[in-house]
Amino acid sequence: MTKIQHIGIFTSGGDAPGMNAALFAVVKTAETLGIKVSGIRRGFEGLIDDDLIPLQSQQLQKQMHLGGTILKTARSERFKSKLGQEKSVQTIKDNKLDALIAIGGDGTFRGMLSLSSISNIPFIGIPGTIDNDIAGTDYTLGFDSAVNTAIKCIDNIRDTAESHNRVFLVEVMGRDSGYISIYSGLSCGADSILIPESAQDFTYLLEKIKNYSSEDAFIVVVAEGDEVSVEEVSSKIRSVNTDIDLRIAKLGHIQRGGNPSAQDRMLGIRLGVLATKALFQGESNKMAGVRNNRPTLSAFESRVKEHIIDAELQALLTLFCK
Repeated sequence: MTKIQHIGIFTSGGDAPGMNAALFAVVKTAETLGIKVSGIRRGFEGLIDDDLIPLQSQQLQKQMHLGGTILKTARSERFKSKLGQEKSVQTIKDNKLDALIAIGGDGTFRGMLSLSSISNIPFIGIPGTIDNDIAGTDYTLGFDSAVNTAIKCIDNIRDTAESHNRVFLVEVMGRDSGYISIYSGLSCGADSILIPESAQDFTYLLEKIKNYSSEDAFIVVVAEGDEVSVEEVSSKIRSVNTDIDLRIAKLGHIQRGGNPSAQDRMLGIRLGVLATKALFQGESNKMAGVRNNRPTLSAFESRVKEHIIDAELQALLTLFCK
């Protein structure tokens, strides 16, 4: 086993609150183990361009509360090419990196798997995506913060919806995953929640709203990746009930920004420590995660998108939104 003396770390894909906390935890842990850490700016783009900076825990300690990522992030088309991957390997050699830690989602992990096929350097992944759609962990970095942001926005929308007796369709992020929609919708007492994983929810919504006539607000939370777009939902609702006053609110990227919640800060710390110690102990091609509130490592090859909404959440959706 090669002794780990120098770790490279980067954030890739969409930014997520809690990434900076994870960076701090990695560097702090590495320093106690006598390991140097270099940050790779702009994800795989920085790995191709040899864009590395030294990282120290004293500075990161002052920045761990910030949203986004101080290392910047990007989606890299160049890395998909053979030349891009060969340049990445050369950067690893030129900087004498002994291991890599990547913070990101499924695209980041697929990129790491491609890199591992042409390089024998050990890798550990930390799941960082607000979508909470990575298998092998109960929660991903940024999910809790994004949900809290969505909840605050929906609560504010309810105030004006109640004042005007309006139906509001609120689109939340999540790509093709319904977790943000479920958690924020249930937490705000939404009347209906539409997720990509279940077509039945749209049927429930139309049945509830076709005879709707009330001075109470009617809140519908729609996942952006749902098969039926929020505009299509609006059109269908108007066709079955012409008397309602309906508005659409798309929360968009506001859900990505802002300081991470306490849960995301702690998750970043726990996963950062786990990832660094795993490399020090000789682990490779694994993902650091939390299952049943316990830190756990799982095989990198199986870390892909997961869209399974468990039976409990499905039951809650039916109970509160049918």
